Amino acid sequence: MTELYRLNPTGRFSGLAGVYAQSRPDYPSSAIDYLIGHCCLGPRSLVVDVGSGTGISSRLFALRGLHVIGIEPNDQMRQKALAELVPEDCPPPEYRAGTAEATGLAAGCADLVLAAQAFHWFEPLRALAEFKRLLKPGGWTGLMWNERDESDPFTAAYGEAFRADPEARALERERAKSGQHLLASSLFHAAERRTFPHEQSLDEAGILSRAFSASYAPQEATRAEILATALQSAFARFQHGGRVVLHYETSVYLGSVVGH
Repeated sequence: MTELYRLNPTGRFSGLAGVYAQSRPDYPSSAIDYLIGHCCLGPRSLVVDVGSGTGISSRLFALRGLHVIGIEPNDQMRQKALAELVPEDCPPPEYRAGTAEATGLAAGCADLVLAAQAFHWFEPLRALAEFKRLLKPGGWTGLMWNERDESDPFTAAYGEAFRADPEARALERERAKSGQHLLASSLFHAAERRTFPHEQSLDEAGILSRAFSASYAPQEATRAEILATALQSAFARFQHGGRVVLHYETSVYLGSVVGH
């Protein structure tokens, strides 16, 4: 088993902030609505977004009028998040340096602790213990991922291109198991997984940018060229009007804190 948190997760994102902000998908409104409604969040609620990256998920909650603190260890990603503005009538997210295992925030401050597209890079037991420490009585922990829906032919071809690279295949396999840590944790109860459809329309340059924004995409020249060629071939087969659609199943794992 590959323990992803041992693979320098902070350093792996260095140099990716620009392409990450440009090409990563956001999250479906239905998933954000579910989190806000199920967790009874309102204008006075605090969402702590751990592994907030360039602020994609943080801004979605800020746009709903919620206060957000993003915790991000990578300086480049955090600076990119700070540069992304929200409308003046929305509370701007605050971003701080920190890790999932040691956020530096006060105990009992949060109504929701969220990890969006990030939890697989954390040491799971220590991270969940830190999440519990941050939560108010009755607070919630949520884990969210955009996962490929390969019932769609192009999305399946995109996935096959990645799985042709052994390292990328192994890392994806470990990532897919990450939500089970919350479902099995004795620190939380009423834990469940919900899924929501989502999609992303991209041109050929966008597909390549999306692929190589992944921290597990091959960087070595030969392997990177093999992936790029496979993706270009898939794009040529499935494009309509110079664009393709990546289909996602957005998974949300949610559990309520125990022992407060």
